Amino acid sequence: MTVTQSVTAARARTSKLGAVSLFAFLALSAYVFSTGEARKLLGIAWVAFAAMAGAAALGARASNEHPTGLVWGYGLASGAMVASSAAFLVPQAIGYAPKPGGFGIAAGILVGFGAHTVGHLVTHRDLPLDRTSAELAAHSLTAGSIIGVVYTAMPELGPLLGLAIVSHKGPAGYAAARRLTAQGRSPMMLLLPSAGVGIAALAVTVLSFPTDATFRAVVFGFAAGIFLHVAMDFLPECETGSEVHAAATRGSDDGHDHAVLDRLRLHAVASTALGGIAVAAAWLLLQ
Repeated sequence: MTVTQSVTAARARTSKLGAVSLFAFLALSAYVFSTGEARKLLGIAWVAFAAMAGAAALGARASNEHPTGLVWGYGLASGAMVASSAAFLVPQAIGYAPKPGGFGIAAGILVGFGAHTVGHLVTHRDLPLDRTSAELAAHSLTAGSIIGVVYTAMPELGPLLGLAIVSHKGPAGYAAARRLTAQGRSPMMLLLPSAGVGIAALAVTVLSFPTDATFRAVVFGFAAGIFLHVAMDFLPECETGSEVHAAATRGSDDGHDHAVLDRLRLHAVASTALGGIAVAAAWLLLQ
């Protein structure tokens, strides 16, 4: 099989996985809507899907050629992801049960690190999901599961809940799609993590799961930990050999170009700070 045929086959598998995920989400949504139950949960699921899928569509169209634009795209997204994780995900896990929630967060971060570290073992296999997409899918499915368990206690779908969803789903979708496009992979695989919250949350409405605080804390903590790892992974690294370095030195005879990297480091700090400040400012405005 030629390289072109291999890429085409991988894209086909990715499209099928995305289509299956979307179909499952639509089918579950139709079922819940027809029963007249969990309408609030249905709204939450669709806000999460629209936030990530919509931002992914924008990220797929963004240019990866200009290093400054690459730094600002990743920086704004990762800064917003770190801030929203710390403000909206971690407190929920700790709120259920502090110690189990903390262990859940630690487990999520360590599992994310483990997946990242050994990810090179499968990079040469034609899998339908890349590492980042798989981690986002794991976060979405675990977070969706706990939301489904406790949806009756969720507040009405209002501005603050919408911000909590959009502020981490949107930037994650944008940054992941931008990276996938730069790697020549199809962003269609992001349909799985986009629909993951809805698939898991709506599915548990017809199943029986433990509902005690410890279970909620561990599961939501695990989801928060995985997402925190993903958020840190998107922080723009302006070091030799990084994605930013490759964009900065493309077409240049100087493979190091330290002056350019030093300038981009300032942009990295400014962009991540601005991303976090934007989430904080939106939260203050919606209080």
